Amino acid sequence: MIKQLLAVVFLAGGLHSASWANEDLIRKGVEAFIGAELKVDAISPAGFLGLYEVRVVTPQGIRILYTDAQAQYFFRGNVIAAKDKSDLTEARLRKANAIRFDDLPLPQALKIVRGKGTRSLAYFADPRCQYCKRFDQELAQLDDVTVYVFLLPIIAKDSAAVSTAVWCSPDRAKAWQDLMLKNIAPAGSADCDTPLDKNIALSRKYGIKGTPTLVFADGQRVSGGMPAARLSQLLDEVNAR
Repeated sequence: MIKQLLAVVFLAGGLHSASWANEDLIRKGVEAFIGAELKVDAISPAGFLGLYEVRVVTPQGIRILYTDAQAQYFFRGNVIAAKDKSDLTEARLRKANAIRFDDLPLPQALKIVRGKGTRSLAYFADPRCQYCKRFDQELAQLDDVTVYVFLLPIIAKDSAAVSTAVWCSPDRAKAWQDLMLKNIAPAGSADCDTPLDKNIALSRKYGIKGTPTLVFADGQRVSGGMPAARLSQLLDEVNAR
């Protein structure tokens, strides 16, 4: 793979001057490389090194490959801009895997409002997810945010039972925060109607395979949690658009 990457970089100088690539040629090369199980979604100039960005549809969502104009060399991985250390690949993936916030069935989520709640965030979470518990600790430091928690019981055998107890509690938001922040088990009944099956179907529709998964109001999706300061910054950036 390293030799292939070096070869691509070496070839880049000669490729950069080309105005157009042969998309059909690249597509055929990519399809032969990835196999029949996956599908090419789009091909476009990457904007650096004369390479081309190939968006591939996988069961986990859109993934990105880079290739040359003849589709002879491929590499996977994130491209970092030296100037500001921004992750160009991650930025593209967030856009490619974006979920339209207005399309989310918010009644299927429990709602937590902090302060005025003018900033919005959707959050797919499993009550047995340790990373979710860490993220809830970060969320607890924020103010002025409305969080829609989609209960997604996919980790442990009792995830569904615990999620049901949270949803069936008189105060769902309190039950969730007591569980995630204080390890207080929810005392809700186990016989109310829940949206758990619908949430699982929703996660399959959008290719959400793990928790925590975050969806911001502008549609960008982030897999995994983040520190409170970074989260607040992103929420502000989205609100400013």
